[in-house]
Amino acid sequence: MGERILVTGGAGFIGQHLVQQLLQLGHSVRVLDRPGARTTHLPLADLDYLAADIRDASAVARAVAGCDAVYHLAANPQLWTLRRSHFHQVNTLGTRNVLEAAVRAGVRRTLHTSTESILTRAKQTTAIAEDQPITLRDVIGPYCRSKFRAEQIALRMAREGAEIIIVNPTLPVGPGDWGRSPPTQMLLDCAMGQRSAYLDADLNLVDVRDVASGMIAAMERGVPRRRYLLAGENWSIRRVFEAVASRTGAVGPQFPVPYAVALIAAVVSECIADWVTHRIPAASITGVRLTRRRMHFDPQTTQAALAWQARPATESLDDALAWFREVGWIPTRKS
Repeated sequence: MGERILVTGGAGFIGQHLVQQLLQLGHSVRVLDRPGARTTHLPLADLDYLAADIRDASAVARAVAGCDAVYHLAANPQLWTLRRSHFHQVNTLGTRNVLEAAVRAGVRRTLHTSTESILTRAKQTTAIAEDQPITLRDVIGPYCRSKFRAEQIALRMAREGAEIIIVNPTLPVGPGDWGRSPPTQMLLDCAMGQRSAYLDADLNLVDVRDVASGMIAAMERGVPRRRYLLAGENWSIRRVFEAVASRTGAVGPQFPVPYAVALIAAVVSECIADWVTHRIPAASITGVRLTRRRMHFDPQTTQAALAWQARPATESLDDALAWFREVGWIPTRKS
C-alpha cells in the first residue's frame, strides 16, 4: 500500500525524476511548486499539483496536511539572483516553513535536500565525506550561506526529535533540466562551443535520476541527525569539456583562465546583471570562488548505508546531450 507523499519543488530538475519514481513505486504524490513553474513535463493526471510559494506558511501547511512523508526540494538553485535576500527568504525561511509544518502535521518522515557546496573548506587536501565539520565562516556566497542555514535548521530539529533526514547531492546532470541549473547550463554552453576557456578546477557529477533514487533510499534507510552524500564521480572541468566536445563536435577546451581573471570577469558579469540585464550572468562570483575549493567527494559511507550507487558519469553526459538534441537546444550531430 503506497503512502501519500508531498514533494516540494517537484516540477524541478531533480523533483520531476523523484516524482516519477515515487509514482512507479505506487505512492500517491502531491507536488508543491512555485506559481508559474513549468508543469507540462509532469504527469499531472497522476498526481495532485498545488501552485504555492514555500514562503507562505499557511499554503505549506495545507500542502502537508494528510501526507505521510515529505520530500523538501524547493529552493532557488542559482548562484546569483537579482535580490540577494531572496536566497534567505526561500532557501532558509521557506525550509523552516516546510519542516515545521511537517512536524506539526505528524508526518512519518521528512527529507531535506541540502547541497555539496556548503561542505567545502579552504585549503582542504582530502576528499570530502558526509561528516565534514563546517561553520558559517567556511561557506561562500549568499546562496551557499542560505543553504547552510537551512541545513542547520534541519539538524537542530532532528536533534530535538524530529524524523528529518538530510541529503547533500553534488552536481546533478542528465535529461530533463528545463530550468537550466548551473551544471546543465555549463554543459549546454560547452556543447554550443562557448566554453573554450576553462578554470583549472574539479567538480563531482552525479546522475539526476540516481539522486532521486538516493533520496528514496535515504528516506527509508537513513538516520536522522546525519547527512547522506549523494555523489558520483570526481572530474576536472577540463575533462568535462573534453567529453562534451568529443560527443558534439564542438570546440574543446583551449586554454585555462587564471583565477584572478575569472573573478574579475564574474564581478563585471554580475554588475551588468544587477544593473542592466537583470538576467543570470555568464559567470557568478560564488561559482568562481568555489573553484578555489577542493571539490572531491567520497560517498562510500553513504553508498554502504543506503545500498546506493550512481551510474557512470559518461552515461549521464550521453543522456543529457541526447535530451538537449531532443528538445532542440543543440543540433543533431551529423554522422
